[in-house]
Amino acid sequence: MGATLPRRKAQFPIPPLGRIFFCKKGGQGVTLVLKNAQLYAGGQFTRTDALLENGALVALESGIPVPSRAVVLEKPNIVIFPGLIDVHVHFREPGFSYKETMETGSLAAARGGFTRVCAMPNLSPVPDSLAHLDMQLARIREGARVRVSPYGAITRGEMGERLAGMEAMAPFVAGFSDDGRGVQSEEMMRAAMLEAKRLDKIIAAHCEDMALVNGGCIHAGDYARAHGLPGISSESEWRQVERDLRLAEETGCKYHVCHVSTKESVALIRAAKARGVDVSCETGPHYLVLDDSCLQDDGRFKMNPPLRAKEDREALLAGLLDGTVDMVATDHAPHSAEEKARGLRASLMGVVGLETAFPVLYTHLVRTGILPLAGLLERMQANPAARFGFDDKNDWAVFDLDSVYAIDPETFLSKGRATPFAGMEVHGECLMTIVGGKIAWKNASIAN
Repeated sequence: MGATLPRRKAQFPIPPLGRIFFCKKGGQGVTLVLKNAQLYAGGQFTRTDALLENGALVALESGIPVPSRAVVLEKPNIVIFPGLIDVHVHFREPGFSYKETMETGSLAAARGGFTRVCAMPNLSPVPDSLAHLDMQLARIREGARVRVSPYGAITRGEMGERLAGMEAMAPFVAGFSDDGRGVQSEEMMRAAMLEAKRLDKIIAAHCEDMALVNGGCIHAGDYARAHGLPGISSESEWRQVERDLRLAEETGCKYHVCHVSTKESVALIRAAKARGVDVSCETGPHYLVLDDSCLQDDGRFKMNPPLRAKEDREALLAGLLDGTVDMVATDHAPHSAEEKARGLRASLMGVVGLETAFPVLYTHLVRTGILPLAGLLERMQANPAARFGFDDKNDWAVFDLDSVYAIDPETFLSKGRATPFAGMEVHGECLMTIVGGKIAWKNASIAN
């Protein structure tokens, strides 16, 4: 741990920017009024108008007079809600800008209605020291269109052998993770949790026991057996979840389980919460909507952890409803077209999700009556904000819930195109995303 280092001004998370109702105007430009929209704030829906001038949100209240020459947009099912938060993305910079850049990734986030994301540390160099983290922070300052909070690595180089410089990085990171690998050593994870506890930071764990993976490429289920493909057992995930929950209980660390995919993990986390363990968890849209019966021999269906069985998907939905699963995170993981063109056996693991998450979940969970819209927003905004300590009151997303369209990867702003939802008909299209009271992105339908 060493001596306490001098404090330096934290650049991330970006501090709250106050209320949004009277943002400063400037210059000449388009005036836009959203009339009679639904505003979700404070846990309830009300009708409101929104006035935007010169790319800034000026007022958000009912009965706004329409200025002369203003463009008025009034549709029956436009909804304005606090900007979504994704605590698990891969923006690939520095080191892998051919897959994604800070600009393309954050634009994809904005197009999906996300105003804050937490970026994982499997980069080059890995942010395992303040010097390496500064390289990532520079990319964020230069290219981010939304708020980006990085994770620091748990171990040096994500190699699992020596703790990273956690104390020096702590003021600038959302938490610590070795996502993409997982910490294999129990003693190393215990040491990391003790240090995170001392620093009052979250450990966000990629739970995968590599001794149990055995070269698998998809879930060890019916599809793998039918097609002669090596499978990834559920035990490879839940065994490490079980270990880490025991360590979190022992150390008192704030512990967050990334991309939960198995029924056993859900049961373990539910029981740990009942015992008072300080644990939260996320799952991805693809694990809630798809299972291994949906697989095709296409790299866009390959991610880690893999799509599991129907009973796992049902357990995740049950956990989402009863509060065991706290939040949805996309695990947005772009790769090049060539890296995803090798089928299930040889494609790299990872799919994109920022531009599809809300419409897919709105279509399959809200419109089907599984979850109310307020419940979905709780799991995509309020819960991650509360768990990770974000307070972004000036951030909003505007969606037209009546818009119906087929997901087309060729329209993505992300460099990544691999999505298992390609061609799916969905409801709910983002019209604009507002960060700090300023428009970060707007749909082509209102861009002019």
